[in-house]
Order: sequence, then structure tokens, then C-alpha cells
Amino acid sequence: MTTDDTAEVLPTCYLDRLDGRIAYDIEGDGPLVVLVPGMGDLRATYRFCAPALREAGYRVACTDLRGHGDSDVTFVSYGDVETASDITALVDHLGGPAVVVGNSMGAGSAALASAERPDLVVGLVLIGPFVRDPRANPAMRVGMRLAMARPWVTTVWKAYLPKLYAGRRPADFDQYRDRVVASLRRPGYARAFSRTTRLSHAPVEARLADVKAPALVVMGALDPDFPDPKAEAEWIARTLRADVVMVPEAGHYPQSQRPDVTVDAVVRFVETAQRRA
Repeated sequence: MTTDDTAEVLPTCYLDRLDGRIAYDIEGDGPLVVLVPGMGDLRATYRFCAPALREAGYRVACTDLRGHGDSDVTFVSYGDVETASDITALVDHLGGPAVVVGNSMGAGSAALASAERPDLVVGLVLIGPFVRDPRANPAMRVGMRLAMARPWVTTVWKAYLPKLYAGRRPADFDQYRDRVVASLRRPGYARAFSRTTRLSHAPVEARLADVKAPALVVMGALDPDFPDPKAEAEWIARTLRADVVMVPEAGHYPQSQRPDVTVDAVVRFVETAQRRA
């Protein structure tokens, strides 16, 4: 397993959208797999998954969300609907269809992309997925909105990330968190992240019944974003007729916390989904 300091760095490519460019990298041969991170994260969150998928015989594209990583901050809107549109545009551009792997917000957006363009999405891996708005009282929602305001959102996110990595942390956690924070400190990126946090997952929940692609739900057993991670994973699985993999000793990022469990599950699922396509 590589660390963040020694991981390969692939050339950054760009997809033009109406208000800016979406950054991605791509390498490998075979059927297409697209990897989508969650908000506040980078496409390098898949630094352990992407090489394994390429070695298994897939063409793997890792993308940054709009306003994150190497993508532009010129977009006028952010959220699940916009990200789903970016996903389908990227798959179409790269010559899909594809299995789409998404984490957190990226998972909800992937599900929405599947509902909107079933011809482009032949399988879904939803990691720590937000496919509906969490239950929260109004005071908590206001507090979260204030915490994620632009003047201090980077400081708050840096302090909060260790909690999201409940359980095991990757060996390169400190370096990776520094990389995430440095990305947010560039001009315009904290503002874009802050705007992204104001999204609602209601558009995703409204379209779950329209998702026909086979799906796999991967949930960290210690994911602090859900009061009961197992119950949330099972609800999503019933709704999407999906399988569930609960990852022990992992929080919101099992793709980097327990790649020994997550990568095997993802590769097996992708193989099955691509055979059905």
C-alpha cells in the first residue's frame, strides 16, 4: 500500500461545463469506472482504490467535484443535481457506460445520475452515502450553517476531519489532511466548499425509485455522519435492492481507512456489474 507522499500522480484533464471546468485523471484499459469524492475532499481519496481497479482491468477516471481540488471555482451553483450532471457529462465524454463509485455526497449524486441517465450508468457503489437529508432539529441546522460559513470553514473542516475518520486512519492521514486544507486555502475554494455544504439531498431521495442499476452500499461501521450507520445502509439497500458491506473500524472514508476490505468488495462488484452490462 502506498502513502500519499509516494502515490503516483497522473496528468490532470479537464471537462468543460457551462460555468467552468471539472478536473479528472484517467488511466487504464477496459470498461470504464468513474470515482467521485464527497464534498470537502479530493479525488485522491481513491488513491488506494484506483490502482487496484486498473490492475483488475478497468479504465479508471477519478474526478474532483466542482469548486474542489483542481476543478474551477467559477460555477454559479453546487449540489447533488449539479454533480449528477457533471458525472453523466464525464461518462458520456469518456465513452461510457460506466460503473460509478461515489463517496458521501458523491454517492447521492451518482444515484441521481443513474436515475437520470440509466444508459450511462451500469452499476453503483455508494460509500458512506447521503441519499436523503439527515434528520436534524432547526437549531442544529442553523449551527451547521454557521460553522460552515466562509470565514472559518477551512479551520472547522480541518478540526472535524479526524472525527470523520473514526476507527483506523490511513498511514498518510496527517499528510492527506494537510493536502485537503491547503486546497481549501486557495482563493475561492473555501467559498465554493461553503456553498456546497448548503445542499439538500431531497432531489436524490425523490428519484431513488427510478434507479435500476445494480448497486452496492459500503458503509463504515463507525461512520459518525449517521446515528445508526448499519440501519441507514440497510434502508438504502432495501430501497435500491442493493447489497451491503459493513466495514469494521472505519468511519466516513472506508475507501482509504480500510482499503483491505473496501477495495476487494468494489472490485468484485464492478466485475459483476460489467458482466451484466
